[in-house]
Amino acid sequence: MKNRFWIVLSVILLTSALAAQQGSEKLTPGMKARIADNSPGTSHLVWIYFTDKGDISVFKQGDYTPVSPKSLERRKKVTAPGTLPYDESDLPVNSLYISRLEQSGIQIKHISRWFNAVSAYATAAQLQYIQSLPFVKLADPVALLKKPARIQEDEPVSLLKQPDGVYVFNYGNSFAQLNQIKVPEVHNLGITGQGVTIAVMDAGFNRLSHESFNTMNIIAKWDFVNNDPGVGDSTDMGYGGHGTQTLSTIGGFKEGQLIGPAFSSAYILAKTENTDSETPIEEDNWIAAAEWADSIGADVFSTSLGYIGFDAPYPSYTWQSMDGNTARITIGADLAVKKGIVVLNSAGNEGFHSTQNTLGAPSDGDSVIAVGAVGSTGNRSSFSSVGNTVDGRTKPDIMARGSSVTVASTSSNTGYTTSSGTSFSCPLAAGVAALVLSANPTLTPMQVRDALRNTASNAAAPNREMGWGIVNALSAISYFVTPVEGWSMRASYISGRLNLEWQTTSESNNYGFEPEYSFDRLNWQSAGFVEGAGTTMQARVYNFSILLNTTASKIFVRIKQIDLGGSFRYMNEIEIDNILPAEFALLQNYPNPFNPSTRMKADIPEAGNLNIEIYTVTGERAMVLFNGAVAPGQFSADFTPADLPAGIYLARAVFQGVSGQKVSQTTKMTYLK
Repeated sequence: MKNRFWIVLSVILLTSALAAQQGSEKLTPGMKARIADNSPGTSHLVWIYFTDKGDISVFKQGDYTPVSPKSLERRKKVTAPGTLPYDESDLPVNSLYISRLEQSGIQIKHISRWFNAVSAYATAAQLQYIQSLPFVKLADPVALLKKPARIQEDEPVSLLKQPDGVYVFNYGNSFAQLNQIKVPEVHNLGITGQGVTIAVMDAGFNRLSHESFNTMNIIAKWDFVNNDPGVGDSTDMGYGGHGTQTLSTIGGFKEGQLIGPAFSSAYILAKTENTDSETPIEEDNWIAAAEWADSIGADVFSTSLGYIGFDAPYPSYTWQSMDGNTARITIGADLAVKKGIVVLNSAGNEGFHSTQNTLGAPSDGDSVIAVGAVGSTGNRSSFSSVGNTVDGRTKPDIMARGSSVTVASTSSNTGYTTSSGTSFSCPLAAGVAALVLSANPTLTPMQVRDALRNTASNAAAPNREMGWGIVNALSAISYFVTPVEGWSMRASYISGRLNLEWQTTSESNNYGFEPEYSFDRLNWQSAGFVEGAGTTMQARVYNFSILLNTTASKIFVRIKQIDLGGSFRYMNEIEIDNILPAEFALLQNYPNPFNPSTRMKADIPEAGNLNIEIYTVTGERAMVLFNGAVAPGQFSADFTPADLPAGIYLARAVFQGVSGQKVSQTTKMTYLK
């Protein structure tokens, strides 16, 4: 009996020891070091990773979608045919796991679907407790990152006069920075960023009232520092002047003053940095913003905040971490690219070092487009960070103007100034990426990167200072050979038929065309297929018609062009809002019953003559409401029977179209007094 007692006790002690050992493995060395360097009651900002997402079978059934229709449509470009455009990383974090943490007093800051984790504030005692939770996988400090250096003007402002009569727009003092990257030539083609959604992540946007933003389409805003919808200056933490300037660089529009490359794009604004003090930046803000912008449907990320390591005592990343796989913010940026988003980031303002890189995360990502800065002469700006990554990849990727860039004022709604840094070369390059996507909406992020890099000024000999060189918007938009050139399209809807006509000036390896239609611009349906001409230098005209009876007020149409290799692109969408009825119909008057008047309506399928007469229930004609020629569409006329007694009346309509068709219809209405 005594021996049995000691055996049981030994098993209990061994089990406890193993449990403690396994639990201790949930704290990374970095987490242990941070705890050891601080007092026991210190609240640490940590990542807490979970082992799984619980029962996810419910999310694989029915019509569940974790993101917006626009996001799903974008993801199809990078998803294998026949597979869902989302994976487990898009599914929500298990709410029960989060509740258990909150019950222990841990304060949740951000929830990350992509990492299956939360960022949270926890004490050493609370971290010790969560090691016993079976669903907790790991606890690691949130990296604390240093704000990029702010650059004083490193060269005199160089203004280049815009030639008269050459370009569609008057760019004012912003002409030089756009001319260097061939943006005005692209604008002349009518490509201004339309159809593209850009997420700009910065330190806040304090002057959205500036005149250069008057026509900007801002579809969403969120402050991830203070967790509220206000991205400007208020009683919250942070000053938003930097974001105002970078946003004006990419998408501002005020002729004669400042024009951004992608002024027709839609914008999502995320405040991700607290500028109030010298405390470190927290990487979880950027990751939360990235997941949010992805869910809305962003096509391009532009981030002018290159994050680098902070000095002791703050544990963080170093230049040796710039290997594309260490910094969580870099991993998050690469995940965004995997989900179909083009990600551009400032290379950094840390200047040149002969033996190591001076990059800031996430510009070290292998799928992230790192943007360095040049001056007006095209030479690298002295502050622009250099590569290469620790694993030997060439960085930066591309360059754009970063010295003395014309930007919106942060103190006046009508003022303008200049600013310097890779903070401004990045939005210029991101604007060009949006132009490439606007011209080629089916390109994947890596194809956009290839188009930007392989048409840049130093593409023949990329290096750690200039990368592939200064971006060339005009060459980039046409880098991927288009199978069909010079196409145009017309569309109409008449008598229940959708009619399309389009033409091409030349075709190369063109398999054919697939017309598509939609009633809401989200759900598209194929209308059929029209065989292409293969390869020809001759102009061709195509016609297509399909019976499509609908009561919708609008129809959206587009044509999918497919080449012989299976690649495809779309012509610009056309909206048909003057839909003609398929047949004549006298509609019920409204209101009914009525007093003192009511409106009569009729659907007119073709031009012709319409006669509407009002009769009593005994068959006596009370009046002629209308008699005359009508055009296709919907006819309306008001009936005000001021001199008639109350009662029931019949409206009889006779329509005779130009085709000879004659139709008669009657409806009943009640007049009250």
